[in-house]
Amino acid sequence: MSSKDAKESVGVWSFKQGSFFAIALVITGFVIEAAFGAKGVFFPSWPFNLIILLVFSGNIVLAALLMKENSFVRWLGGIPLGLCLIIAMAVLSLFGGVLRQETGAGPLWARTLRLNGVFSSWPFALTVFFFLVNLGLSLVWKTVPFRSSNLQFVLFHAGFWIALACGLAGSADLQRVIIPLYEGRSTDRAYNSFSKTMIDLPFSLYLNDFRMEEYEPRLALYDPGKDRLEAGESGKGIGVAEGMAVSWQGVDVKVEKYLPLAVVDDGTGMPVPVEAGRGVPFAFLSGTHDGEPFSGWVSTGSPFEKPAFVELGNKLLVLVNGSPKKFRSEVTIRSGEEGGGRSEALEVNKPVTVKGWTLYQMGYDEKSGKWSELSLVEGVRDPWLPVVYLGFFMILAGNTLFFWKGIRKK
Repeated sequence: MSSKDAKESVGVWSFKQGSFFAIALVITGFVIEAAFGAKGVFFPSWPFNLIILLVFSGNIVLAALLMKENSFVRWLGGIPLGLCLIIAMAVLSLFGGVLRQETGAGPLWARTLRLNGVFSSWPFALTVFFFLVNLGLSLVWKTVPFRSSNLQFVLFHAGFWIALACGLAGSADLQRVIIPLYEGRSTDRAYNSFSKTMIDLPFSLYLNDFRMEEYEPRLALYDPGKDRLEAGESGKGIGVAEGMAVSWQGVDVKVEKYLPLAVVDDGTGMPVPVEAGRGVPFAFLSGTHDGEPFSGWVSTGSPFEKPAFVELGNKLLVLVNGSPKKFRSEVTIRSGEEGGGRSEALEVNKPVTVKGWTLYQMGYDEKSGKWSELSLVEGVRDPWLPVVYLGFFMILAGNTLFFWKGIRKK
């Protein structure tokens, strides 16, 4: 057999070994999950996760430097095994993307193998563990002795190793809580849905006001017998405006007047416009029902105003609140260092950071709508995130260097 044939034979066998090894890891992980009730992998929190990560990375460096000529170590840090492990992670991640990742979700076989929690399962953990070993060994061999020609490889792969390893190790320190706020009240407590416990926050939140902007309301025909709303055949989904026409089978309606914000005058019983406050939308309608004319006011109603509607036989012509356009919580954040605190407006996709926590506008009392006095704020704390970002920036630097080299060659 020629030297070339021997190399090809070793390469094919290496891929075969890698394939068998990756499959064996995944099967072993599934057996562990099935045998122990699909409990998943428990990773300790700070500072034990840091200690484990330092010991793990230190052993990889020692193995790479002291056992470089060992055939098994060479194979463990080789490209064939790395590719097989990447494929295994991709297949497991596919299950994670297709199946709902939630406790108790999915069919029995998925729950038994913890495919409803793939990313904290033993198959995924074992595969990632050996992939980090594989990537770490190859990284050390490219770094020691260091050559400038290997800088792009080192930046990309070191960034990948840091982002993946620190992201997994730091997952135990990730905190995601819900902070219920009531107007005119302050709280420094939050609910952790994972541990189902209340925790103390290093700051307090005072809800000054909850505000919501809504799209224009729309007309609908309500059937009390079937308890359902019927959208108009014409003007479907369109907000109310003066002069617009809407029709149903046997019903034709025209909006004669529209008041975006109004209240009923106690003396006249008629709606009068207001600037803000407790005002609700009112619309004066005229039309025909089975050829008979009708007219009247309709309104959405609120906790302070009774809804107004027009009776059309066994159905009601009503005005339905528009969907939320924008809502926010105006809060005062106080901590020991800030004295009087600072004012912030929490909005969806516009988070605020305080004391290592990132606060997001999450929800409100949907039954009360814009009159809600309850605001739900989500708080997220991930102390390992800066290190993960460092890994991403190293990957970006490696890719930039790769393209720069290509441009220089051209």
